[in-house]
Amino acid sequence: MKEQSPPKVRFVTVDADLAGQRIDNFLRTQLKGVPKSMIYRILRKGEVRVNKGRIKPEYKLQADDIVRVPPVRVSPADDKPNPKLDKVASLAEQILFEDDRILVINKPSGIAVHGGSGLSFGLIEGLRALRPEAKFMELVHRLDRDTSGCILIAKKRSALRHMHEQLRDGQMDKRYQALVQGEWPENRFKVKAPLQKNVLQSGERLVNVNEAGKPSETRYRILSQFAGATLVEASPITGRTHQIRVHCLHAGHPIACDTKYGDAQFDEKMRKLGLNRLFLHASSIRFIHPKSGEPVTFTAPLDNQLCRILDTL
Repeated sequence: MKEQSPPKVRFVTVDADLAGQRIDNFLRTQLKGVPKSMIYRILRKGEVRVNKGRIKPEYKLQADDIVRVPPVRVSPADDKPNPKLDKVASLAEQILFEDDRILVINKPSGIAVHGGSGLSFGLIEGLRALRPEAKFMELVHRLDRDTSGCILIAKKRSALRHMHEQLRDGQMDKRYQALVQGEWPENRFKVKAPLQKNVLQSGERLVNVNEAGKPSETRYRILSQFAGATLVEASPITGRTHQIRVHCLHAGHPIACDTKYGDAQFDEKMRKLGLNRLFLHASSIRFIHPKSGEPVTFTAPLDNQLCRILDTL
């Protein structure tokens, strides 16, 4: 067996496009496979230096900073086939658009946007594995684990900043399709109700309508009417956690197969028809492209299961 040479100190000069990134996030890309706890430990001990000085984990990098990356030993990975490889490969088929600034993907239902809460694999980890040469890859926004559809990834920090500005200024237009219980009223075009987020001891997030919550608004229009159900288009004006799901429930029309905010009888009926996932899909996204400055729109088709349930209805 070949003996591995011990890791050495590295000095990394920060690229201008990485300016503004927190040092802890930068180290996670430099020290792949190193646990977060170890990264914070070497920061606290002063083993990481920027321009020869100690820094805090929240320090934001500047262009041309010189970062001292200490040698860190990680246990060697075994050569067994990784069961996540199939998941990573399947993500490639869901990419709707990609260039040097952005990537748009039709996220499948059941995949969290990032690892955590007991999940080691998430969409962003999968995309980084798919594009190992990419120096930068971050989520622009999020989707719930069970929601499918358009999600936007920045491949440069400048693109991330540009698109976060659009989100803050309300310039990004996101449309969702949701199958809801009952007959959505033709004259109900919006739901305005303040939302409060509660985090349980388990870490689970639950949201409810509460006057003490944050102002929230969702616009709606009817796409198709069925017996006992309606397919609606939902456009969130604000971007609160679980907003569309809670606003539908507040309006008296919960979304099909919503395990947190759904109606048990309606869900059972939908399951008998073949639906076993939340019927909420981010169908399109419209924004200003960070490079061209032109408006672009991307649409994501419904998956086979959602198409089948609509045909059945």
